[in-house]
Amino acid sequence: MSLRSDAAALQGDLVELRRELHQIPEIGLDLPRTQERVLSALHPLPLEVTTGTGLSSITAVLRGGKPGPVVLLRGDMDALPVTESPGETFVSRHDGAMHACGHDLHTAGLVGAATLLAARRDELAGDVVFMFQPGEEGFDGAAHMISEGVLEAAGQPANWAYGLHVMSSTIPRGVFASRRGPLMAASDGLFVRVIGAGGHGSRPHAALDPVPAAAEMVTALQTMVTRRFDVFEPVVITIGTFHAGTRRNIIPDEAVFEATVRTFSASIREQVGVYAVQLCESIAAAYGLTVDAKYVQEYPVTVNDPAEHDFAAAAIAEIFGAERALEMPTPTTGSEDFSRVLDRVPGAYMFLGACPSDDPATAPTNHSPRAAFDDSVLGDGAALLAELASRRLV
Repeated sequence: MSLRSDAAALQGDLVELRRELHQIPEIGLDLPRTQERVLSALHPLPLEVTTGTGLSSITAVLRGGKPGPVVLLRGDMDALPVTESPGETFVSRHDGAMHACGHDLHTAGLVGAATLLAARRDELAGDVVFMFQPGEEGFDGAAHMISEGVLEAAGQPANWAYGLHVMSSTIPRGVFASRRGPLMAASDGLFVRVIGAGGHGSRPHAALDPVPAAAEMVTALQTMVTRRFDVFEPVVITIGTFHAGTRRNIIPDEAVFEATVRTFSASIREQVGVYAVQLCESIAAAYGLTVDAKYVQEYPVTVNDPAEHDFAAAAIAEIFGAERALEMPTPTTGSEDFSRVLDRVPGAYMFLGACPSDDPATAPTNHSPRAAFDDSVLGDGAALLAELASRRLV
């Protein structure tokens, strides 16, 4: 039997596991209940299992029947601080937490891939590392796992790495989408504190008002994007928070804002960091103020190795049909810490449409409290991960 048909036979078990995980979402690096449930699912399999020391990660190694190279397969396990809107029969039981980005499907799908490959271990000429990762949503769990040795967990460095991300919208159900080269943006943070001297709102000349200067910085940052960067080198700067003052007739001592910054190349990323800080410092000086502006690099660009993307795309077309292999014309401005793995190991990351409706263009997006994922795609996602590993270890 094929991996796809074996995965179809696992579908019911994978759906059950996914819905259990959906009801116990946990946020960040510490996911004790999720870790416990995944360990239970992996227990019957012939795996060498270790858990993280600084986070609730799970690294499981499957030894093939013959020596050879190493494939790493990854699934993230953490949830988001979102309160789920009613809709599913298996909603979150944890107030203020929800699997709004589909990581419950990623986790169940990786368990499925491990199950499929364990049944064929004697045919594998090499080893498979299963990377069950906490803390993708802003906690840099991939970096933590790398520092704890996940890339060398099989006793030698991983040769290839693959991962999947489900989408509640945009992509039709069951369609795999990816592209060569940059797939997802780098994500950085700009943190600005404009320092003045407070006073009475009726006497601004007797104070040093930080609010107009901070407001000018906000608008000038957008002008900087269009005037200092080529239009064909995309840069996104979005100010997500802005805080100043307590009452309308009080000039505050300071104004604070934070921005998320998205870029698609290392050189542009470095330039944005330099120019944004310079701009804020110059505007503050013009107003006679001081400023503390920090640019913090977070997740790098997620870059698919061209050969590995082509390898995965060919496998998708062969297994599921060319109509289910979508070549994305442009990258997405979302970010992903699997980028840290792909910085070190040739590999590919792919999206899988899991929209329950037939109109993905208008469906609630990932991270929405109304996001819904059709878990009928679980078997195919598990089959693809297992297939990629199997084809590399021949």
